[in-house]
Amino acid sequence: MLFYVHAQDKPGVADQLLEFAEAHWSYMDRFDGRLILRGPTLSDDGEEHTGSVHIVDLADRPAAERFATEEPYWRAGLYGEFTAAPAVVLLHRELAADAPYTLVTAQWPPHARTPGDAGQRLLGAEPDGRLSFVAVLVDDDQDSTTGVVAAVRALPDEARSLVQAWADQLAGGPVPLKAQRWQRGGRN
Repeated sequence: MLFYVHAQDKPGVADQLLEFAEAHWSYMDRFDGRLILRGPTLSDDGEEHTGSVHIVDLADRPAAERFATEEPYWRAGLYGEFTAAPAVVLLHRELAADAPYTLVTAQWPPHARTPGDAGQRLLGAEPDGRLSFVAVLVDDDQDSTTGVVAAVRALPDEARSLVQAWADQLAGGPVPLKAQRWQRGGRN
């Protein structure tokens, strides 16, 4: 089962992140074949690490929570919080090298739309080519949507506008979207 796992940095931990970087990489290497998408979220100017995002194939929610809490940055107290939610990938294109990306996310209370409905709404017409990755977040039974995550090859305002109408439709009404800079991760 795929899970969206997003951990937010605590303020002022940049130097400590560097100190634990190799431990983080070594930990992620253990999941290499199961990581569908990964990389850091960044500050508005793209210069500072603000968190870490992973779409990872794991057995169940407890395994997703262990993935998050056994991660070296979490264990060192550098993350303030994390989200772990089941995800259904609707679109996964090759990520362009050296292009600015934005991670667009939203979460809402369970809404009775299935992942299949979400895919039909997204893929009913050819999606904008700047959408590189889209997943719908679902409840544990996968019968209701609970949010969305998208990697968009655009800066935050434009990225948000590309996802807004679809997310509103999926959520059953207007939903606030969070848009933050993001970059593809992994060892080079």
